[in-house]
Amino acid sequence: MPDRFGAPAAEPSDAAGSARGPGRVLVAVYGTFALAAGARAAVQLATRFDEAPVAYLLSAFSAVVYVVATVGLARGGRGGRRTAVVACLVELVGVLVVGTLSLADRAAFPDATVWSVYGQGYGFIPLALPVLGLLWLRHLGEVERDAADQKSPPPPKSPKSPPPKSPPASAPGSPPPPSS
Repeated sequence: MPDRFGAPAAEPSDAAGSARGPGRVLVAVYGTFALAAGARAAVQLATRFDEAPVAYLLSAFSAVVYVVATVGLARGGRGGRRTAVVACLVELVGVLVVGTLSLADRAAFPDATVWSVYGQGYGFIPLALPVLGLLWLRHLGEVERDAADQKSPPPPKSPKSPPPKSPPASAPGSPPPPSS
């Protein structure tokens, strides 16, 4: 049954799967980072944009990535997981590229971003978070495949061919069949 936005509704077990246990912690951490990075970027862009525009725009971009990851993880289901995987991959590439560039060319980053020096200002959580997210999403995919394997019926057995017919019995008084 479609949800109120016209998209197919996720099965209850799908949403519960991505937002249970470690998934619930990931949703909370991603949500917190979305708020923190978004608020930081908004203040920096509004008050000091000309000081370090690249750094502040990267912080805003990271906030968007965190929002997308949060929504994907919280939504659950196959589509939510795909969204979260893409967001985690973008985040991981962003942290690695920005982290490396911020070490190689400090002048290019006069002010820190969320991803500068691999997230050092945030306790390196931005570096660990996408890895943990991808591992959790991989685990959920394996659980889904295992559940699908258990629900699917066994493959149909090939029909057995009927036993060969025996030659017709000869009627009494008729000549026996020719022997070979």
